[in-house]
Amino acid sequence: MAHKVLIIEDDPDIAALVDMNLRDIDCHCEIASDGETGLEYWRRSTDTKPFDLVVLDLMLPGLGGLEVCQAIRRDKQYVPILMLTARTSEPDRVLGLETGADDYLAKPFGIPELQARIKALFRRVEALSKPPDTSPASHIIEKGNLYIDPDRHIVRIDNRPVELTAREFDLLHHFARHPDRVYSRAQLLDQVWGYNHDGYEHTVNTHINRLRAKIEKDPAKPVFIQTVWGVGYKFGGSQESSEAVNS
Repeated sequence: MAHKVLIIEDDPDIAALVDMNLRDIDCHCEIASDGETGLEYWRRSTDTKPFDLVVLDLMLPGLGGLEVCQAIRRDKQYVPILMLTARTSEPDRVLGLETGADDYLAKPFGIPELQARIKALFRRVEALSKPPDTSPASHIIEKGNLYIDPDRHIVRIDNRPVELTAREFDLLHHFARHPDRVYSRAQLLDQVWGYNHDGYEHTVNTHINRLRAKIEKDPAKPVFIQTVWGVGYKFGGSQESSEAVNS
């Protein structure tokens, strides 16, 4: 079955390019050239057949991409959002992700990477929609004061709810399922994001920094998401193991 995609992009050439190449991966697209129209298309779709993905330009005339993203995230109907932007600085990437985007792709971008990221988002949504698994991997994980319920997507620290984006949750759950295993940034891109492209390992760094800020008592001395210098990251969970690794 074809995926229904909303493209909100004011550059007609880029919108047409995205539309053409998403058809190659079995997507049916609708295009809005400004934020107000895009938001109208989204709201109208929730009454019939909601979109499966929103490809959202950050810099739009009138209502900007961040405002559109925030408005969509206020809706009860979840949809993955891939943000496209010419802004490539880390603060811009972090702002887009904090606003609720699931992924971030800088312009100019390659078509194979665009398709790979979108297919990865579809796979993640399909995995989340499956009935809860009864295997041990789906069971509640408790490590020290950290509580993870993968079936309900709940994370608590000291019994205090922690609000994580979908990607942050996926990253934390992946680490927690494989304690003490060290992952390189490239491995995390492949296993959590579902793609691996040179030059995008900063995406892992950004998510880990934001995840630490939310779950670590002292992000500068992380207990859970630890750095293994020269290799990558691992999931710890005890003060002793944290002190043994220079974070």
